[in-house]
Amino acid sequence: MNALLEVENATMRFGGLVALNDISFSVGRGEVLAVIGPNGAGKSTLFNVVTGVYRPTSGRVRFDGSDITGHPAHDVVARGVGRTFQTSRLFSDLSVLDNVIIGMHTRTGTGVLGALFLPGASRREMAACVEKAEALLKAGSGDLFEQRYRLAGTLAQADRRRLEIARALASEPKLLLLDEPSVGMDEIETDALIADIARLKRERADLSVILIEHDMRVVEAFPHQVICIDYGSKIAEGDFAAVKADPRVQEAYLGKAAVHA
Repeated sequence: MNALLEVENATMRFGGLVALNDISFSVGRGEVLAVIGPNGAGKSTLFNVVTGVYRPTSGRVRFDGSDITGHPAHDVVARGVGRTFQTSRLFSDLSVLDNVIIGMHTRTGTGVLGALFLPGASRREMAACVEKAEALLKAGSGDLFEQRYRLAGTLAQADRRRLEIARALASEPKLLLLDEPSVGMDEIETDALIADIARLKRERADLSVILIEHDMRVVEAFPHQVICIDYGSKIAEGDFAAVKADPRVQEAYLGKAAVHA
């Protein structure tokens, strides 16, 4: 497998708490990996280690052939890793369009001095950013494009989640990390999300995706592989059917008594 991301023996300790315990996995170019597990299992901590929010206590993270362990988050984004968060990180007082444009900050060249002394170049770059942002909004489902001038904080929950994905895609990632993208969605909205991701994968077959998800319909729809984490340790890995049937996974979600019953 031509691995794009390799996590090797990642451990993350916070004092006496072991949030991640010797976790290893890899994701190939164009593959989809689902990370599942009970609340508090360490899934979001894993994302934070991959994206440079945390430096692991031990272990390595390699991306696109380079060791990025402990690199600052802005460098990880610039290298081609985009992500969403479990809780909204949108700029609520800015428009939908502005939120997407902000996601392009690692791909633009005009700074403060450029805006002051090369205003023509700055205007041309901004016009290009607006055009690209509108294209991203049009590509998604729903009516985000029609709402592009609305304040992000006024959007419905499902549209906020779609906007977060559009903003992450604005950074032109090679790897997209989605942290519980269906949270707060009803069944119809979740079906639309599944369709969005399926369309994205058809249009960008080379894009790798890692998603943390509790809705098993979303998990079943895409992944080439699934890993399950419990108490910071990887307890199962394989395709969806195999992981779903694993007694350790069932015990982690349902409890030992329920499984044996």
